[in-house]
Amino acid sequence: MTTRSSGTRAEPAEATALARGVDRISRRAGLLFRTAPLTCVFLIAFWTVGALTGALGGPNDELLARIGAGTDSPLWTVLSSALWAMDLTGYLATTALLLVFGTLAEREFGTWRTAAIFLVSHVIGVFLGLGAVLLGTGLHSEWLDTLKGAVAAGPSIGGVGLALALTFRMPSLWRRRVRLMTLLSLLVLTLYSGWLEDLMRLSGGAAGMLIGVVFLRTGAVREPRTLTETRVLVGLVVAASALGPVVTMLSPYPNGPLSWYTEVVAVARPAPDDVAATCGASDAADLCRTMLIQLSYGRFPALVMSLLPALLLLVLAEGLRRGRRFAWWSALTFNVAYAAIIGWYVADAARLPAIDALDTGFRYSVPIVAPLAVTFVLLVTRKRFTVKLPRHAIRKFWQFTLGSIGLLSALYLLGGYLVRGQFSPEPGFAGLLADLPKRFLPPGYLLGLISVEFKADGFFATVLFEYTGVVFWLIVLTGLLMASWRAWPSSSEEEAARARDLMGRYGGSSLSYMTIWPGNQYWFTPDGETVIAYRVVATIALTVGDPIGPAPASAVRGFAEFCQENGWTPCLYSITEETREAAASLGWSAVQVAEDTEIELGTLSFTGKKWQDVRTALNKAAKVGITAEWCTYADAPFAITDQVRSISEEWVADKGLPEMGFTLGGLGELTGDGVRCLLAIDADRTLHGITSWLPVYAGGEVVGYTLDFMRRRANGFRGSMEFLIASAALELKTEGIRFLSLSGAPLARLDRGERPRALQRVLDFTGQVLEPVYGFRSLFAFKAKFQPTYRPMYMAYPDPAALPRIANAVGRAYLPEVNLRQGLRLAAKMITRS
Repeated sequence: MTTRSSGTRAEPAEATALARGVDRISRRAGLLFRTAPLTCVFLIAFWTVGALTGALGGPNDELLARIGAGTDSPLWTVLSSALWAMDLTGYLATTALLLVFGTLAEREFGTWRTAAIFLVSHVIGVFLGLGAVLLGTGLHSEWLDTLKGAVAAGPSIGGVGLALALTFRMPSLWRRRVRLMTLLSLLVLTLYSGWLEDLMRLSGGAAGMLIGVVFLRTGAVREPRTLTETRVLVGLVVAASALGPVVTMLSPYPNGPLSWYTEVVAVARPAPDDVAATCGASDAADLCRTMLIQLSYGRFPALVMSLLPALLLLVLAEGLRRGRRFAWWSALTFNVAYAAIIGWYVADAARLPAIDALDTGFRYSVPIVAPLAVTFVLLVTRKRFTVKLPRHAIRKFWQFTLGSIGLLSALYLLGGYLVRGQFSPEPGFAGLLADLPKRFLPPGYLLGLISVEFKADGFFATVLFEYTGVVFWLIVLTGLLMASWRAWPSSSEEEAARARDLMGRYGGSSLSYMTIWPGNQYWFTPDGETVIAYRVVATIALTVGDPIGPAPASAVRGFAEFCQENGWTPCLYSITEETREAAASLGWSAVQVAEDTEIELGTLSFTGKKWQDVRTALNKAAKVGITAEWCTYADAPFAITDQVRSISEEWVADKGLPEMGFTLGGLGELTGDGVRCLLAIDADRTLHGITSWLPVYAGGEVVGYTLDFMRRRANGFRGSMEFLIASAALELKTEGIRFLSLSGAPLARLDRGERPRALQRVLDFTGQVLEPVYGFRSLFAFKAKFQPTYRPMYMAYPDPAALPRIANAVGRAYLPEVNLRQGLRLAAKMITRS
């Protein structure tokens, strides 16, 4: 009976939850349909037609020949080609493209103008692509001649045109980024993949740009590129230059004019037929041996080493985005060397008599011109990359890199000599030494450029032969990436002392004392009178509270420029309304992250029903002989500090996770100058609870205190916290202190009857999920017993696109010691307790 009843009650609850989920999805789908009806209707028709004609299952040559556009196709296929894609990947990619840019275009242009731009871009793109094929055939272009008679289909032709036309109505920041990424991607696909649909997408993009220039350009003032934007664009150019070989590798049948380029840097293994043909020639013994060695490479090490140039460029692009000087020098050196190596490779290949001179010049000049063009861009923008690594960081990187080379080289030479019998032919020590530099090159470079004398047959020899370079370059790439991301602390004790002096003179918010906690760095205004404390976590510069000094508004602007120069994203955390308004004047967004609670001591009296719980705690403490004693933790006797550590360790063990940091102090923060501790102690000198109070300054004197550290013995006096806070309020009132702050409760806030925005709802939900583990909302409810004045605390940020990285940085700042195992434990606790 009980089981059946429980199941009966559960079923309606599950059905209700399911119904709510379905209703939510239907509402969002309805909103999308109302916002972008053309996009929704087209995508429904697109997938329906594809399913009914069998186009979703894979390439259908017969269907494609009837509906695809080509040089020999009927004129009406220019339109029919927009209703099918080449394969399932094309359907998925086109859907994503239209859901993003089609929806935005309908919001900006309206339904009919969007339809017109899409259709015109598609038609012009198809005609331009076919015209290029016919023109190239007449000029005897080998590549374009292979496209004659081919057919292609896909609404992505008009989709990229629509996207590029839409950029004329985008803010300048996104206009440049979307254009650059889209055009470079289209160009790379055309040159390296090189099929008719790639060429048509490029011409469709050109049609979209033409439509934008003629019909959509506005008279808006052209905004100059900022420092950050220039760095981002240069990084994108460098990253795009790395994608060509990758595209060729991922394409099962590359056909572009530069598809040969992958033979140098991205072909993992030669084809067996090519090896057989080469080895059958009487005058190609050395090349045959090299190709046989290449063919013996394992797929994983060959893939990693083949992708090495692309991976290196991507890592350097991230460093350029951060403004790192070392990334600029590395990218410059790499591209110059790259151009030289490719030039060496094509010197003989370009003399092949079977290839037309025009075709030869195009095929073999572009791979050399591309890195030289990137080099030119780097030279022109060199002054934008000014962030230098400290000397000790550079020294550490080179020590680590050279040490890795030395260790791996010794391992290869000694290990290879010990297992030399697993190589064929068997090399001597001199042969292994001569072969050592080749272990650090991609296998593609061995073909025609560098010969190899032996190959590995046994297991240990294979590991040494194939993985020495893989391990080394993964170490180097990781080091370069960490150098791009890591912030190297530069604040000294002198700067901390200056910040402490400014805090004493000017005061600040209730969290101002946290600016002098260990781990913070400091930025000062040019006059040295205003300071901002911050810490860099994963390229996010998180501030700790408000600026301290007479000019907080100008300090926010200056700090933003300072972060921009260093390649960081600023985030003002736990700031007050005044600082939030200063950030808003710069166009920043803000969201509430906590609620500060202050008690005015001048009019405080624990009378009335609303103070009943507080009076009860004071009375019970007096009955059981518990008193409140002030002390400084550094001067407290060992018997007290030992109990404090024991209580804190017990509390941490109960949580199962390390203590939180950042704006939540722990044992290490109890010893700060001016920090006072209030203890709840009984007649036997047993500690029942402890609170720490951070001073708040104004005009050189202490005017308030902020509650920070709170711990209670698990089996001690239950009203310890109420007793300690009430006792602190009464005693500090007699000392002339103006107010007490019970500090901010993270991820908890007062409901002011306002409709929260989407991000605020996400934070509210996060607080709800974390409640079973950390109890932020319970803490907020506890502080309400003291009838405080509520003041919201905000987080301000300049770029909404950086919110995922900001969320990660805040989480790591609060829980810097949480590893994967502890994170999984936290997730499990949240699930089970919820």
